[in-house]
Amino acid sequence: MSKALLRSGLVVSAMTLISRVLGLVRDVVIANLLGAGASADVFFFANRIPNFLRRLFAEGAFNQAFIPVMTEYKQTRSFKDTQDLLAAVSGTLGLIVTLVTLVGVVGSGAVTALFGMGWFLEWANDGPEAYKFELASLLLKITFPYLWFISFTAMAGAILNTFGKFAVSSFTPVFLNLAIIAAALWISPRLAEPELGLAIGVFLGGLLQFLFQFPFLWRLRMLVRPRWAWHHPGVVKIRTLMIPALFGVSVSQVNLLFDTVLASFLATGSISYLYYSDRLLEFPLGLFGIAIATVILPALSSRHVDQSKEGFAATMDWGVRMVLLMGFPAMVGLIVLSEPMLRVLFMRGEFGAEEVLAASKSLMAYGVGLQAFMLIKVLAPGYYARQDTKTPVRFGIIAMVANMVFNAMLIFPLGYVGLALATAMSGILNASLLAWGLSRRDVYQPSRQTWLFGAKVFFASVGMAALLWWLSPSLTVWAEWGLLSSSLHLFGYIGAGALCYGILLVISGVRIKHFKSIE
Repeated sequence: MSKALLRSGLVVSAMTLISRVLGLVRDVVIANLLGAGASADVFFFANRIPNFLRRLFAEGAFNQAFIPVMTEYKQTRSFKDTQDLLAAVSGTLGLIVTLVTLVGVVGSGAVTALFGMGWFLEWANDGPEAYKFELASLLLKITFPYLWFISFTAMAGAILNTFGKFAVSSFTPVFLNLAIIAAALWISPRLAEPELGLAIGVFLGGLLQFLFQFPFLWRLRMLVRPRWAWHHPGVVKIRTLMIPALFGVSVSQVNLLFDTVLASFLATGSISYLYYSDRLLEFPLGLFGIAIATVILPALSSRHVDQSKEGFAATMDWGVRMVLLMGFPAMVGLIVLSEPMLRVLFMRGEFGAEEVLAASKSLMAYGVGLQAFMLIKVLAPGYYARQDTKTPVRFGIIAMVANMVFNAMLIFPLGYVGLALATAMSGILNASLLAWGLSRRDVYQPSRQTWLFGAKVFFASVGMAALLWWLSPSLTVWAEWGLLSSSLHLFGYIGAGALCYGILLVISGVRIKHFKSIE
């Protein structure tokens, strides 16, 4: 079983790698075009709102509730019953998302006032930055329909994942990145406000992702005619599971939105600094954490349907090992190499050395919580696969309240860096509560081998951190090098760190068998 998971995990990681690399290229293009000024702040704000709702209606809470029920129908019901479930779910979800999208487009001003309160107050008082509110409201009208496209795209991806077709859904985000890059290169330069071109790119990217799924659903005979069916047994079960999952899955997104509200009161550039650092954080999180979570949720759901407690625990153990293996070194790399990574990727055009230094501080703060964010992606499916969505909600609410307290404590002495650090701290708390809850319910406790494996990974990561810290020069030295020289040095340091990490793992006794099988 673990070999199949490893193979699926590698497929998802490979497809995700393509998407994430293009995502970095997209952010490099945006940084060159907008920098970290007012225009960038407004665009990132207008892009974040529909992405937050995407977590609720699309790949977040919906998938956590839909995949277990879909797996149950696929394994215990007829093929026609499964098709009927899809018709009912797509029609019911479709109408709800359509209404939400229309409200968002028509009421973009109210949405902007709610989440960009600082800009709204400037506008209401005829302040010098009132234009931010007006521009954000306009951009939101263009970006909000992305929610409609991506909701159906995520549902199609969940269906394909249930049938073991992981590559398609993992590759789909490539089209969003390509659309935004194309818009930045060919639409934005022709507009007086280039951020409008990027918003158009978001809209087109959502449309392309939506259309890309159709042929694959057709081959599986899963392209059905949607119908409203609020009282369909499967829909009832999914919405019963989804409602509490909305809170559990969206905790990190609510925290980010709350950060955005607070950042709208801070100096210009604060939202952009948080965005660029969050994007670098999302690279390893998506490449490893989300990839592992994508493949284990259907597997855990299947083990739960089969009532295989040992198989369930073994699958959880494998997932935890994989995110420990990738999470610790990624966390160390982000913290130690934050400045050079931002310099090599973004320091050009409107993004200068001052922006690099500012964004690196929030990246280091976010990096503290990277391992916890990855563990959440693996531990939460341990609840959702058992169709328990209420417990993660309780833990999520605790973490969300804690984040608000941390924000209040840290925003005044640390500004936007305090917001990032508060998010990391709440993530650590959330992961700890999820692990404690699984152990308390006797659902999953890490095996002795996994504890030992984690200790070896920690040892190797500390050794790698020491080497990188010793090798890496100051930002002043980095600034003296050209782009080519900086890139070569950065890749050289990353390679040296990876080699050191691998050697220390081998010395500590880690072997290939630890990745292929659960002992």
